[in-house]
Amino acid sequence: METWQEVKVFVNREVQEAVSNLLIETGSQGVAIEDTADYLEQEERFGEILLEVEQSDQVTVIGYYPDTMNLNQVLNEIRTGLAKMENLGLNLGEWHLDTQNLAENDWAEQWKKYYEPTRITHDLTIVPSWTDYAPKEGEKIIRLDPGMAFGTGTHPTTKMSLYALSQVLRGGETLLDVGTGSGVLSIAAALLGAKAIYAYDLDEVAVRVAKENMALNPKTDKITVATGDLLRGVTQEADVIVANILADILVQLTDDAYRLLVDEGYLILSGIIADKWAMVEASALAAGLVLETHLIQGEWHAAIFKKTNDKKGVIGG
Repeated sequence: METWQEVKVFVNREVQEAVSNLLIETGSQGVAIEDTADYLEQEERFGEILLEVEQSDQVTVIGYYPDTMNLNQVLNEIRTGLAKMENLGLNLGEWHLDTQNLAENDWAEQWKKYYEPTRITHDLTIVPSWTDYAPKEGEKIIRLDPGMAFGTGTHPTTKMSLYALSQVLRGGETLLDVGTGSGVLSIAAALLGAKAIYAYDLDEVAVRVAKENMALNPKTDKITVATGDLLRGVTQEADVIVANILADILVQLTDDAYRLLVDEGYLILSGIIADKWAMVEASALAAGLVLETHLIQGEWHAAIFKKTNDKKGVIGG
């Protein structure tokens, strides 16, 4: 029976997407994230998502590698990648690695146990591609194969992004999806009525995965996916721009976002750990945007900013 090699990386929650990307680049055939926040109940009130609970700052990013790969070489590549992240100033916390071997059946169960149909809003549900799920009347579903993706819709940062999209999309909008990853936000935007969607990711693997996931869903012919470095070189104006990536990266795109947004357009930012929120908010306000809605779930923040000449709507963080 074929076996798989499981590698667990224990790191600061803030860098989980970057570490997920690293595991995929080193040959992982799938990535899962264990986060205490995912097991806590969500409470919504007054446009904010709040969790009044204590949770660990650490998450576990889990990669699955075929037994044909040299595990020592993989671990060395992971350690090198983590060291580079630290050199770039990313806060990994007191990280460490753990490994074990899994039989084929064990791997399948380990992998799929992390994903089940998840209701995001009153009419939007994320459904793993292998699940036989019958939507209720009026319910919109997004089918995803997590495979080598960077987001399945179940993490708080993605949930808040989807919630924000449901608040600002009314139909007929042009949308830019920056750092598309699995493509989940673009697929949701299509289902919510956006007329044209342009999705970008710096990683070619993410671009391929996004295209594969779009093929699982209807109405995705309106989505264009391409390799791109944030919004650099983009000239397409948009009614809505959404980005769910690291806070240190978000601050690099706020000026370009303002440039590309039409008047009264919206910028949705997510992936912001608590102690980086003030930095991201300041960057968006300095670019000329107005904070309209602030979302919080556990240690994660997200926001909806608006391009408007009316500064009376500014809300403090």
